[in-house]
Amino acid sequence: MGRTKPLSVSADYVVGLTDGEGCFYVSLRKNPRYQVGMMVQLHFHLKMQASDKEVLHQVKMLLGCGEVYYQHENRPNHAQCYRFTVASYRDIFGKVIPFFIKYPLRTNTKKTNFLLFCRIAKIVESKKHLTRRGLSQIAKYKKLMNQRSTST
Repeated sequence: MGRTKPLSVSADYVVGLTDGEGCFYVSLRKNPRYQVGMMVQLHFHLKMQASDKEVLHQVKMLLGCGEVYYQHENRPNHAQCYRFTVASYRDIFGKVIPFFIKYPLRTNTKKTNFLLFCRIAKIVESKKHLTRRGLSQIAKYKKLMNQRSTST
């Protein structure tokens, strides 16, 4: 039977999806246009197989920001996928962070990454990322993010 009403996702669903498939990512890139020579980019990503891209569009609608795009996969044994990404400071500060504060993540690893991401975002929001000291703090927090656990 066909679907009679459009797919929609709940906040809890987005939390679960993020716990399993989400990523809070900070990029530090050399850029001579900045006085300190580095640019800081904040990203929130969700990635799903191409057959599930509608879910990403629903996440976009729920959060009210971000973009969904095709991400070509070259690795063998990996399905083609779509990625939902939020990269604007305005949306990170105004939508993504408040969402995950209101609806907390449940896995310890993702919670830790989110808290580090929030610390970095606070540095950026206060413009301290434009100083060497601020960049140093960001680099320290970034190093702690997205580490794979080696214990079993």
